Amino acid sequence: MTRRISRIVLGAILIASLAGCGVSMNRTPGAPGGNFGGLPTANGQGSEAGFQSWVASFRPRALAAGISGATFDSAMADAHFMPSLIALDRKQSEFAKPVWDYLDGAIGTRGATGRSKAAQYSSTLAAIESRYGVPREVVLAVWGMESNFGANRGNTRIVPALATLAYDGRRGEFFAGELVSALRIIQSGDVDSAHMVGSWAGAMGHTQFMPSSFLAHAVDFNGDGRRDIWSDDPTDALASTAHYLRQNGWRPGQPWGTEVILPPGFDFNNAGKAVQRSGSQWAAMGVRTRNGSAVPSGSILVPAGSRGPAFLITENFRAILKYNASDSYALAVSYLGEAIAGRPGIQGSWPRGDRTLSTSEKAEIQRLLMAKGFDTGGVDGKLGSQSTEAIKAFQRARGVTPDGYADTSLLALLRS
Repeated sequence: MTRRISRIVLGAILIASLAGCGVSMNRTPGAPGGNFGGLPTANGQGSEAGFQSWVASFRPRALAAGISGATFDSAMADAHFMPSLIALDRKQSEFAKPVWDYLDGAIGTRGATGRSKAAQYSSTLAAIESRYGVPREVVLAVWGMESNFGANRGNTRIVPALATLAYDGRRGEFFAGELVSALRIIQSGDVDSAHMVGSWAGAMGHTQFMPSSFLAHAVDFNGDGRRDIWSDDPTDALASTAHYLRQNGWRPGQPWGTEVILPPGFDFNNAGKAVQRSGSQWAAMGVRTRNGSAVPSGSILVPAGSRGPAFLITENFRAILKYNASDSYALAVSYLGEAIAGRPGIQGSWPRGDRTLSTSEKAEIQRLLMAKGFDTGGVDGKLGSQSTEAIKAFQRARGVTPDGYADTSLLALLRS
């Protein structure tokens, strides 16, 4: 899932950058903050002239990576600087939805639509499931999450978009690599530049593959000689998604996980993706499933802390996380799949009365934790796994339930 140049640097500097030697994510030799020879556009101060200079400087790198001159020149012929994408790349909402609101919005009416698509593409989905071992409802759920079952595939030209984002340089090296991958796809004949469209950040087709993921995982399932994820026919996109999940650890015959009931006095030091136990071990600790099935092996996930629902997630949930490294996203795929299959949704109650923390408040939590000796790995306002472990360590030190959940009470405790 996740996303500036106004002159060309000559001589050995350019040669080194074009060879890809030691170029970091956001820097290019000779131009602090820039990319592939030129001046930075850190404040969105790029220009069409600067962009075209960057294209010229990038051409040798693309050719060194195996892209033909004809492919590069054709794909870049009508590429222009797209400053609106720079604004989108820098935009960050101060507030993120809590997990329950995210799930409400993500699943909504998509379950009914997914069941309709399951009937419409029944034979195709059966063949995909037979080959890759990924249940059809999971493949459909990814489709629903990524493009609302093909309704929102995006219409941005991918090559100009990636070139603009690579030229900008904030994540220049990442987007430069994706641009080379996009050119490889065009050169292979799967699609031409005009029809390679998708989201502003480069994700393409029914299930929103980045170009590098397309090269690694896309398949020609309908046998027409092209790996086509862009047309109205979703067959190749759905099969490619199943192939992606299978190659990233999906285990046929196992569930993604299940909602569980934790016993009174459960030690939340045992919660978190880093702690894995067998089903028998969890059962011996008093963990039981809400649906009465056998307790699977895996990890306990409590996305809203001790006051919200608990889930026991397996390796298949981790495979979904490879598609988009967000617990909320993976839960949405999992439970949209449940809805498509006609199974019950989440039974536990969410702490819906909690106020959503802002990005600046999350950053304050990280700063306060760091000041108290609990390493969050930095301050960015995004509470990832390292921040969660730091929160749990602080909670243990203060004698409160170590569930790793960040809310207003945690912030107040840190401030005190």
